[in-house]
Amino acid sequence: MIQEQQIPSDISPIRLGMVGGGEGAFIGAVHRIAARLDGDFQLVAGALSSDPERALRSALQIGIAPDRSYASFDEMADREAERADGIEAVAVVTPNHLHFAPAKAFLEAGIHVICDKPLTSTLADAYALKEVVDRSGRLFVLTHNYTGYPMVRQARAMVANGELGRIRLVQVEYAQGWLATKVEDTGSKQAEWRTDPARSGAGGAIGDIGTHAFNLASFVSGLELESVAADLTSFVEGRRLDDNVNIMLRFAGGARGHLWASQVAAGLENGLRLRIFGEKAGLDWCQEDPNYLWITTLGGDKRLITRGGPGAYPAANRVSRVPSGHPEGYLEGFATLYREAACAIRAARSGTPIDDAVHFPDINDGVRGLEFIDAAVRSSAANGVWTRLRTA
Repeated sequence: MIQEQQIPSDISPIRLGMVGGGEGAFIGAVHRIAARLDGDFQLVAGALSSDPERALRSALQIGIAPDRSYASFDEMADREAERADGIEAVAVVTPNHLHFAPAKAFLEAGIHVICDKPLTSTLADAYALKEVVDRSGRLFVLTHNYTGYPMVRQARAMVANGELGRIRLVQVEYAQGWLATKVEDTGSKQAEWRTDPARSGAGGAIGDIGTHAFNLASFVSGLELESVAADLTSFVEGRRLDDNVNIMLRFAGGARGHLWASQVAAGLENGLRLRIFGEKAGLDWCQEDPNYLWITTLGGDKRLITRGGPGAYPAANRVSRVPSGHPEGYLEGFATLYREAACAIRAARSGTPIDDAVHFPDINDGVRGLEFIDAAVRSSAANGVWTRLRTA
């Protein structure tokens, strides 16, 4: 179960708004479930669609009052900032190219931002948004939800404790098969924007799921990626963005790695897997079986750690909600990031430090994700030449 923490005394629900996520939007519903799972947030306002009628219809369906359903995010930011009971945080759950403008508007209005990944559709926008975050003094949370899984927190703690020894190898893959045919031509809105460079950015699979894989590897290993040698491929005829990615990785300090991300791996569903090997031991975690973490030692011993089990560390137990043996995964991973955001927002309310145990991807992680995409695209265009990540 989530352990009690020292948090500010004001634990009233945080007033939340949402941009995007209207009727028919998958990720908006996920964010709403996650926000209310632990009772930390109350959704009170929204600009749920660029179509005012659809926005109002969507708002009424989820219990937002008509006078707090807005025709645009700009109007919402201005009017909510003026209200005594205005929103304290906003969730931005739009396609990639529509992250920057609303995030900027709400930050400048003094409102914390919780944003879906990747940060933006271009590296230039990522750098510009970081400047806005730094000026605003407000919190920015990026929902790389896999960092909220208990066994991912367990793996991170074991690496940080030195139990694997010096890290040598990082192997991460994220394989799906749902775009193995030209689904974007069948009316699928989810496929349409993900395969459109104007809305998704320069990366297809690399931006959609490759950034998840990169973020997970970085979060657990604690390593800084320096350069990549990438091969980005579009296997489906006529597709304008990559649907399969193979990238070799070089980390600061000498560790090496490989990242494979694919949305044309026929028959696969959501195969995110991370393996890390050090001088003394290795670990293996799979998202489709997320409550288990395998540890292997140099001598060949293999040990299974289960979520909530006797080998689980405090870092894992504090983000577990149900007893061991009960499934816990995707929605709870999102909810953990909302829980962490709530801890940070309540600390900001009272001017107290954020608990050291609280972790969430922030603006810097988002920028690094865009630097990763940028380097991989440049490398692939140069026939896989080793390419260093840019820095601001």
